[in-house]
Amino acid sequence: MKKKIIFSILLVVLAIVFTILVCNYDVKNVGLNDTRLGFSSLNKQVLETIGENSLCKTITDVLGYFALALVGVYGLIGLYQLIKRKSIFKVDKEIISLGVFYVVVLSLYVLFEKIIINYRPVLEDGKLAASFPSSHTLLTLCVCISAIWINRRLFKSDITKIFNFLLILVAFITVIGRLLSGVHWFTDIIGGIIISSALLMIFNTTLDLINGDK
Repeated sequence: MKKKIIFSILLVVLAIVFTILVCNYDVKNVGLNDTRLGFSSLNKQVLETIGENSLCKTITDVLGYFALALVGVYGLIGLYQLIKRKSIFKVDKEIISLGVFYVVVLSLYVLFEKIIINYRPVLEDGKLAASFPSSHTLLTLCVCISAIWINRRLFKSDITKIFNFLLILVAFITVIGRLLSGVHWFTDIIGGIIISSALLMIFNTTLDLINGDK
């Protein structure tokens, strides 16, 4: 448990440091419409090498909706337990923790939409759009990985194992597909991975704490 807490803290520090670096390192007005871009040389080189892929964008957009639908599924599970057991205190602690985790993740998503660190390399619906961190990467990783942990604790069956494998696949395809789509800078993807890793580690540690795991 102590190691998990320390690792969680280290990941949070890494997420903060990386975000600060994106805001300050090699910043040049080379983004879309001459907007500011951190790690400009690296990001431009990666984008020029990879290019854009509309199919990857479409696939990852669909997987993003899948992640949002998954949030709704676990929300319905919590609501079902609340109605059936007639007390929020009788709802599985894991489900309540998952709900709180979703609120934190969605709050961060809204925060980064308001505090724009850099803009996407392409227009979104004809407009400049926030790009850091990759919201699809952040959302899908957080939702899919946290769901796997909840499934392992509450829904142990062969079907669950198959579904968990599907979730791993969705997370992997989303991260790689979002990079290949060309709608984000390389550091947006890395930022999404680091920030979601920090959030997930905190969530995993919280699950151990509420269950008394050592």
